[in-house]
Amino acid sequence: MADNWERFRKCAVDVLSVDASKVVPEALFGDDLDADSLDLVELVMALEEEFDITVPEEELEGVKTVGHAFELVTGKL
Repeated sequence: MADNWERFRKCAVDVLSVDASKVVPEALFGDDLDADSLDLVELVMALEEEFDITVPEEELEGVKTVGHAFELVTGKL
């Protein structure tokens, strides 16, 4: 599981251009990471490629925190 977290965090750091120390489960994408909806779409695309998964757009509704996004991704593995 730790390996998946590191892969997830690396994608977030690369796509969102934030420091890895800010990518924590309780971080809010908008408030803490200054990510807008386009950033989130780009992040999901990177995560889909990294983890070889598909995340339907409707499943992203309501995802506000890094931890919630990580749970969504790992639930697809």
